[in-house]
Amino acid sequence: MAALIHIENLFRYYGDHCAVAGINFDLQPCEVLGFLGPNGAGKSTTMQIISGVLAPSSGSVRLDGFNLQEDPVRAKRTLGYLPEVPPLYPEMRVDEYLRYCARLHQIGTSDTDRAVARAKERCGLKPMGSRVIGNLSKGYQQRVGIAQAIIHNPRIIILDEPTSGLDPNQVREIRTLIRDLAEERGILLSTHILPEVQSLCDRALILYQGGLVYSGPVSQQQRNRLLITLATDDAENGYLTTLPGVLQVEPLSPHQFRLTLSDKCSPADIAEAIVKHGGQLCELRTDQDDLERIFTQATLGGRVQ
Repeated sequence: MAALIHIENLFRYYGDHCAVAGINFDLQPCEVLGFLGPNGAGKSTTMQIISGVLAPSSGSVRLDGFNLQEDPVRAKRTLGYLPEVPPLYPEMRVDEYLRYCARLHQIGTSDTDRAVARAKERCGLKPMGSRVIGNLSKGYQQRVGIAQAIIHNPRIIILDEPTSGLDPNQVREIRTLIRDLAEERGILLSTHILPEVQSLCDRALILYQGGLVYSGPVSQQQRNRLLITLATDDAENGYLTTLPGVLQVEPLSPHQFRLTLSDKCSPADIAEAIVKHGGQLCELRTDQDDLERIFTQATLGGRVQ
């Protein structure tokens, strides 16, 4: 299966400073690829190159088979991009803005209404068409930002910190949307939030000082494990094994447990179920020790073996 994004020996210099140093990677269809690294690692520069905002100093970028340098128009048509600050016009209404985005992507007049309706349905914006964007919550503004990125039905989506600044409920909604979009597309997801990578991504890339220092799968076992701490001891927590989506419960101490979840069960589902049962939840976090260890080793100790 041909890669949707193919990056080969990519370099970008700013004067004498090398911001991107010979990186290579692919994004496959229906894959969510986590793009990680500390500030200044080269993530934003790489995403700007892929989106055609910056030209590389050397190397090549192919988007859905099209060479970005040689055939930029057709290459960019395959791409949807949500930058960290969504490119919204707060004074416009949602429908008005999405029609404008459709025209920018040269969607024909006869197809515009259908494209807008499809994007709104995918992003949960059907009731919001007449609302002024500036009056929407941050979560709905993020949805509008994603809608503009998919208005032309691209095969590739780049999302830069899509859940930054959102409350837990909004984060859950955006993550569900990303999973749905990945059923038909490839997604490059840049984030500083390691639990987000655990929750969403099939593979992770880690950049450090412009170079690619790690590329590997996100363990399904790790992604589906949760650590919880309860106020009561294990004698009163036998109900954990009966919660929907819980496949295994491993006591770690009288108050702490490791849960293994099914693919369709999220941490938010577990928290809600525990509270409904009357449990006193003190802490809930993904079991991300492996990813944290890899990230720390890659960015402080060099390339991960």
